[in-house]
Amino acid sequence: MPKFNENHNYKGTLVCVEGIDGSGKSTQLALLRDWLKEIGQDVIFTEWNSSELISQTTKLAKKKNMLSPRTFSLLHAVDFADRLQQVIAPALKAGFIVLADRYAYTAFARDVARGVDSDWVREVYNFAIKPDLAIYFDIDPKDAMERICSNRAPKFYEAGMDLKLSNDPYESYIIFQSRVIKEYKKMVDEYGLVKLDALDSIHSKQVAIRTMLKDVLKAKGVDYDAV
Repeated sequence: MPKFNENHNYKGTLVCVEGIDGSGKSTQLALLRDWLKEIGQDVIFTEWNSSELISQTTKLAKKKNMLSPRTFSLLHAVDFADRLQQVIAPALKAGFIVLADRYAYTAFARDVARGVDSDWVREVYNFAIKPDLAIYFDIDPKDAMERICSNRAPKFYEAGMDLKLSNDPYESYIIFQSRVIKEYKKMVDEYGLVKLDALDSIHSKQVAIRTMLKDVLKAKGVDYDAV
């Protein structure tokens, strides 16, 4: 399996979306998935912290607030490794389009924002397959919080409350997510993430994503007219 900084040679195509909660990335990926299915493409969807092997352990530990930043990082890495082996790599080998709601970049952003060494985190995920297209939805943390709070309050870890940045979850959210965004913006140049404005219309973002995916598929030799 190629390392994270090397292009893979699998038949399939790996697309991932990144951004803080409230950026609209999941909505865009769901629209993309529905469109690809409608036009007859083989699609597999995977999301962060969803491995049957480890996700329940992570959720239980989070509920008991017993995770240090490095332990948090390692649990997510185990989850990612299991999904890579069981879902992502087999689907790519079979020629599927794999849509990932969050990828290794989430660890590079969140874990470093929690104080974990950036080189260490990147080395932990060095086994990951490099995406064919990685999109980052950029948004101000205040705008993201307004979107989230229309339905619920910020969650404990989402707000970085484990770091004791503030006793106020809303203030803590802004501080922590600002750190996360800072790391994401570094990755735009480091890893070639495609940055989209999260405040643009749903339609305009979807059109841009489909256009980028068509270009990726065309470069891989997939019939352009088929998509």
